[in-house]
Amino acid sequence: MSSDYTKAQVRPGAEGDLTALTNLYNRYVRETAITFDTTVLTPEERRPWLLSHPVDGPYRLMVATAPAPATAPTATGNSEQILGYATSSPFRAKPAYATSVETTVYVAPDAGGRGIGTLLYTALFEALAGEDLHRAYAGIAQPNEASTRLHQRFGFRHTGTYREVGRKFGRYWDVAWYEKEL
Repeated sequence: MSSDYTKAQVRPGAEGDLTALTNLYNRYVRETAITFDTTVLTPEERRPWLLSHPVDGPYRLMVATAPAPATAPTATGNSEQILGYATSSPFRAKPAYATSVETTVYVAPDAGGRGIGTLLYTALFEALAGEDLHRAYAGIAQPNEASTRLHQRFGFRHTGTYREVGRKFGRYWDVAWYEKEL
């Protein structure tokens, strides 16, 4: 099943995306160390995450979609297929961190290497341009060359690495931290 990625569009995430976004995220939970969640989530468990990313403000959820192949059922219940998503979320809970966000991108397996991450981050940073934000941070579980390249392309600089900070699949993983001036 392939999609026409040249027709990909980015829009804010919506309630109707919850199942598809949860399925995409759960693939990363089950198969990769890219996220340190170790148990798959249900859409209902993921709902507070979705609701914490409104259409405006500093905490956004941007979703890349493309027309779904005619023979493929979609999780969104319509004629579009979710190719990935990008978010900006609170960096830390304390008030002095309010002008900092943590950003992340998740791309569907068959959409990797097709510019979807770039499309998502372009839309996310355009949406954040008018917000009272000073810095964006990204933690990248290592190794992940594709994510590192994407973040560097958007002006993120490596600030340090937490060594063996997460344990998943019976081993420890490093997380490299990157920051970007907004």
